[in-house]
Amino acid sequence: MIKNILIMAANGQISRLIENQILNDDQFANVHLTLFLRHQSRLAQLAKNPRVTLVEGSLDRLDDVKKAMVDQDLVFVGVVDHSKGSQQTQNVIAGMKAGHVQRVIYTNVLGIYNEVPGAFGKWNKATIGNGLPSALKSDQLLEQSGLDYTTLRLPWLNDRDVKYQLTHKDETYVGVSGSRKSVADVVLKIIADPDYLKKDSVGIADPDTAGSDRPVY
Repeated sequence: MIKNILIMAANGQISRLIENQILNDDQFANVHLTLFLRHQSRLAQLAKNPRVTLVEGSLDRLDDVKKAMVDQDLVFVGVVDHSKGSQQTQNVIAGMKAGHVQRVIYTNVLGIYNEVPGAFGKWNKATIGNGLPSALKSDQLLEQSGLDYTTLRLPWLNDRDVKYQLTHKDETYVGVSGSRKSVADVVLKIIADPDYLKKDSVGIADPDTAGSDRPVY
C-alpha cells in the first residue's frame, strides 16, 4: 500500500483535486502527502494538516528535487515539462534514483506521437507544436529510465465531470478534450493500485468530444 506520496507542482488545479480526494476519502486515510511547490504560502490552508508536509522548491533545481524524494513511495508531477532539454524530467529521474523511489506519474500533452487524427490534430500541432519536442523527450526519458512510470498525455482540459477513454502509445487518440476531474481519477486509481498503467504512456480524453475540430470546454 502506498504510504507516502510526493506531489510536484502541488498548486496546480489537477494536483489540488488529487490532494483534496486523498485527504477526505477513507480509502487513502493512511496516506501522507508531501506537497512540492515554488511558494508554499499558496497552500497555507493545508499547513496544519498532520498528513501534509509543504516543501518549497523548483523542478529546475536538482538539489530541491532530491530533498523532496526522501522516503517517498510514489511521485506525481502535475506540470508538463517544457524546459530546455527536458531538464525537469531529468531532475525527477535523478532524484528518484538517488532516493530509491520507483513509481512516478508524469503529465504530458496530446500530440507528441502524431497520434491525434483529423483537423483537430493539425490544429493542435499548429497551436502547441513548439512545445512538443521537449514533451516528447520527457516521455522518452521516462521510458528509458527503468522506473515504473506512467505518462498521462492530457487533452485540452475543461471542468466537466468524470468521463474518459484511455488510449495507449501506439493507438489513435480518442477525443480532443477532457476534464481535470478525469485526470485526477486516473491518478487516484494508480495510487490505489500502483501496478495500474505501469510502464505505459496513455492518452486520456472524453470520447464524446471525438471529431470536434476545436477544444470543447
